[in-house]
Amino acid sequence: MAEPLPGAETPQQMNDVLFDHFFPPKEPFSPPPRLRPDKKAPPLTNEEIPTALSKCSPTSALGPDGIPYSTWKQVNRENPSILLQILSPLISLGYHPASLKGSNGIVLDKPGKPSYECPASFRIIVLIRTVSKILERIIASRLLLAARSTGMLNPNQYGSLPGLSTYDAVLTLFNNVKTLQRLRLKVSSLFLDIKAGFDNVNNSTLARILREGGIPHYLVSWVSSFLGERSCTLVFQGAPGTPAPVNVGAPQGSPISPLLFLLYVSPLHFKVPQGLMISYVDDFALTAASPSYRGNIRRLQKLFEKLEAKARRIGVSFSVAKTELIHWRTPSQRNSPRCLSPIQIKGELFRPRDSLRWLGYWFTPALNSSAHFSHRLALAQGAFALIRHLSPPGAGLAPYLCHRLATSLVAPILLYRSDLFTPSAGAMARLNTFWHKVQRWTTNCFSATPTGILAVESFLPPVALLIPQRQRLAALRVACSPLEINPATARLHTSFPSLSAHRAHDSSRALTRGLSSVYLPLHWKTPRPVPPLRNHLPIDAVAHKTIPFTHGLSRIPKINSHLVSSAPSALPWSLMDNTYSALKKRVREALLSEWPGLLPTPGYYHHLAALNPRPFMGLSKFIAGRIHQMRAGKSYLAAHPTWRSPDADTSCPRCGLEPKTFEHAILTCPSRQGARSRLLHSVSSVGQDAPLWSSLPLLKRLATFISVTSTGFPPTMFPPNTPPSSPPLPLSPLAVPPPGVSCFFVS
Repeated sequence: MAEPLPGAETPQQMNDVLFDHFFPPKEPFSPPPRLRPDKKAPPLTNEEIPTALSKCSPTSALGPDGIPYSTWKQVNRENPSILLQILSPLISLGYHPASLKGSNGIVLDKPGKPSYECPASFRIIVLIRTVSKILERIIASRLLLAARSTGMLNPNQYGSLPGLSTYDAVLTLFNNVKTLQRLRLKVSSLFLDIKAGFDNVNNSTLARILREGGIPHYLVSWVSSFLGERSCTLVFQGAPGTPAPVNVGAPQGSPISPLLFLLYVSPLHFKVPQGLMISYVDDFALTAASPSYRGNIRRLQKLFEKLEAKARRIGVSFSVAKTELIHWRTPSQRNSPRCLSPIQIKGELFRPRDSLRWLGYWFTPALNSSAHFSHRLALAQGAFALIRHLSPPGAGLAPYLCHRLATSLVAPILLYRSDLFTPSAGAMARLNTFWHKVQRWTTNCFSATPTGILAVESFLPPVALLIPQRQRLAALRVACSPLEINPATARLHTSFPSLSAHRAHDSSRALTRGLSSVYLPLHWKTPRPVPPLRNHLPIDAVAHKTIPFTHGLSRIPKINSHLVSSAPSALPWSLMDNTYSALKKRVREALLSEWPGLLPTPGYYHHLAALNPRPFMGLSKFIAGRIHQMRAGKSYLAAHPTWRSPDADTSCPRCGLEPKTFEHAILTCPSRQGARSRLLHSVSSVGQDAPLWSSLPLLKRLATFISVTSTGFPPTMFPPNTPPSSPPLPLSPLAVPPPGVSCFFVS
């Protein structure tokens, strides 16, 4: 904490100010006076504890007890009965003891704030005891199954639920918008955000909601006990370290808090005729359709008033400042004037947005992807600017580590949410230009290197292949998800070969029957014509992407079977999981098979595309860069002329017998025979299948050979007027690191 808070001169006063802001005093909840075992509570099993532990990361921050998850995992391996005996009575009694309710609240500055004189400029991360979080995960699994079986969770609730993602929520929204537009209706959406969501969970209200929803008594009792009589100790520089009672909502760091919040706000959901209401944790989206945008404004205002009335009953409210409105448009409206009609919410006017961000996706009224990929490209360029200095040309990180950074940092930022959006031709060109820079940085190849070779050498597929792969994997996940828990899957066409006949009742698909051929959407099995006179609905387009990979299957397998409390399937779950893994493998194989056709390499290059980097990329950046350049046919070898000197002499300057190619320099040049006989006597080929590329000892010898003979070195490393056959100047420490740290080999 950089600055003192107003009215707080001592650490104790600062502690009190922060507590009053983040944990305002509320009426405490009175737990039941006597604890009685619930005979209907299922006993804790030996399978539930390992399942809960498998979801716990050993690197998670520690709570007040200081015991890491790795310790509990070791304890459970050595003696499974210990945790079983500790946690079983707490479940049957429906009780969470006060000794497990204490937590540490780490006070952190919110970045980018102009001043830190206000408590709102800070955030608190709550750290709970690890043994408590193990029990919370077990209860969360049981509570989720109970809520699904009783229908407490609304089908259009997303977020913090296993098996669901933001992709499913946005796909459902897009499908509803496109379906209503087929009816020649104007469609608008209002995006809302619940204010201080978790902090507004009232213990008594939640207990009533759970009881009315048919949740078993022992779970209701445990939740009430868990939320009551909690304490927290704030941690900051100079903090007094005294615990204080907390009676505010659900703790932020708890594994069960997101589920409790979803159950708490589930009564807010209601059916919207010719529209849709979906939520992702505390983010709500109301969609309405009518013959005019002004009619949509009136409908959305009434829907919000109804939603707000329901929210008041459970003690929550919406953050008016975060409200956003968008009027969706079709391609046929591109030349028509935009509707600027605002909506009035609690006395404030909100005009329709040209673009907005929801759940990580950037939306525009025409549902094009330009705004989304422009933001993603800017963020990726910023991230790349930070890491490129770690490996300048010829020095720094090995290409293997550069590849790791490209695949684990740059690519996820660049392609974030590309599972639903497809870039336009202009956006794709900009993405490719940036991605080529990343590939050159990884390999140390020259700008003259053909992009087809650059992609193969860097083992980084083109963006035009990575995006379809993400879309296909997302389509497979949606197609194989249980229809009972995934609202997007429940909107698939009835002819889609799912194992369940369940379908969503609010998909509006039935309204498209009887439309003229111009507005009738394509069947999910029908290919999209060129030019696209007719299109699929978004969910049918997703289903169509699975056709090339599901041939030979009479039914689509179901994943996440443990999330469904219904009767077991006629097919073994293990068989369906294995089938789903095989389908994902087909998607990866499709990427490799489509790679040469999309981005072919010149005839002189014979190496094949692959996803896993070669072991030689673990050499130092300087030596591995020489190998990349010589393999690519664009290097300092005489037979690899650049566009600046296309007519230069290609003969080997050392022997003059034949062109100085990669093969000649490594295998046949007489002037290098001495070093070759000592280091590479067993190497007879540098082709695609040569043992050289998979043998670590041979690669180490190749690195030494290149360093000793200066093969592929820049001419600037030689002094003026020095014959090419003379040894080069000594390499600087940056060019070739000292022995012992010069290589980073991977198996």
